Amino acid sequence: MSASGGSKAIVAALGANLAIAVSKFVAFLFSGSSSMLAEAVHSLADSGNQFLLLIGGKKAQREATPQHPFGYGRERYIYAFLVSIVLFSVGGMFAVYEGYEKIRHPHELEHWYWPVGVLVFAIIAEGFSFRTAIKESNELRGKLSWAQFVRRAKAPELPVVLLEDFGALIGLVLALGGVGLALATGDGVWDGIGTLCIGVLLILIALVLAAETKSLLLGEAAGAEEVKKIEAATVDGDTVTGIIHMRTLHLGPEELLVAAKIAVQHDDTAAEVAAAIDAAEARIREAVPIARVIYLEPDIYSEAEQTKGPDREATPGGPAQVPGH
Repeated sequence: MSASGGSKAIVAALGANLAIAVSKFVAFLFSGSSSMLAEAVHSLADSGNQFLLLIGGKKAQREATPQHPFGYGRERYIYAFLVSIVLFSVGGMFAVYEGYEKIRHPHELEHWYWPVGVLVFAIIAEGFSFRTAIKESNELRGKLSWAQFVRRAKAPELPVVLLEDFGALIGLVLALGGVGLALATGDGVWDGIGTLCIGVLLILIALVLAAETKSLLLGEAAGAEEVKKIEAATVDGDTVTGIIHMRTLHLGPEELLVAAKIAVQHDDTAAEVAAAIDAAEARIREAVPIARVIYLEPDIYSEAEQTKGPDREATPGGPAQVPGH
């Protein structure tokens, strides 16, 4: 995901959420609706989340240092994980608590036109933000389903904004339903039930975000398509005759580490092997531009070692393991 595309979706979501948060707080003050208060806190939390994503994107652009030789690309993952925590604690847990209290101590809504009007406005504004996020995501999604895109995306910003906006729209519908039922029946319990449903929804979305960003923080490999391109670019069939084993790791959304043990001919000179490695690195970077850090280790292919399979304790193509060592 390009930084410009992610920033556009984030800024659109930030502008919408700030305007919506203010309007919801005003509606809560006039109506006393707990659904409106929960939604106001939800929008305020979302605004804070967008600020976190922007800060993470800015910090990730810092140059590498001796203490952080691979750069700061994972800052974007860290701040996306913070978003899930904020959404869970500030948005979800507050809404659950507020809904529970309103169910225990319901009261009649006042000035019903305030919450209804604000909710309609919020649905329109969130729809605009969601439309922007969908448009930006479609440029990268390709043939993937939306669930696959959220699961496989290495850049966290667009999936975060998509899930937030999607959750916001559903939450607004729940709030509108709770307010509507409270007005129709004269029973404020429905307002509390709507608030409780909003809280549960936010917690579920936060858990999905936490699981996905945790996976990115732990370190994910390149996608299957990128791996195939790297493998094809590495082997030239002359000096580099094959890949004995390879590992890839995302150092950030747009920075990939490639480490591989490559098979070379046993009678190649050091100069020939060095030239072949340089050429292979150039081909890999051309095929997969985000492959910024590449380490290729030459070795003589050993069929006996290769048949051991993907044993993490063994080095395929290397010397035989000595028991006890």
